[in-house]
Amino acid sequence: MPTNPANATDAAVVIYTDGACKGNPGPGGWGVLLIAGEHRRELHGGEAMTTNNRMELTAAIEALRALKRRCRVTLWTDSTYVKQGIDTWIHGWKRNGWRTADKKPVKNADLWQTLDALAAQHDVTWRWVKGHAGDPGNERADELSNLGIPK
Repeated sequence: MPTNPANATDAAVVIYTDGACKGNPGPGGWGVLLIAGEHRRELHGGEAMTTNNRMELTAAIEALRALKRRCRVTLWTDSTYVKQGIDTWIHGWKRNGWRTADKKPVKNADLWQTLDALAAQHDVTWRWVKGHAGDPGNERADELSNLGIPK
């Protein structure tokens, strides 16, 4: 069911993020749609050699980095990796010195640490949205992530 940003929450800023990769690893892009009242801002970028998970994380990082002051944020992602990571897994990783339960280094720890620090500067509610299911915000973030992929 599509999400209407106007009634998603009473957040001051609603954000949709997405990452894309042509090959995994391969060239990748990230996209962000920020909505604050009637104002919209779109961001995108990419890297020549990366992974889908890194682009999903980078999208969330760049979205929060774009905010100029503390905000109430509802951040929508279609990445269960990002959603579960920030809601659940990160607490154990931090307790374990950025190691997994089986003592292996956390993949993408550099990005997780950056995301954690940026999220702490805001009041963020993390939401999951099914990708490629007709949600206008998610569809636009997907388009932006593909624009970010280096040619």
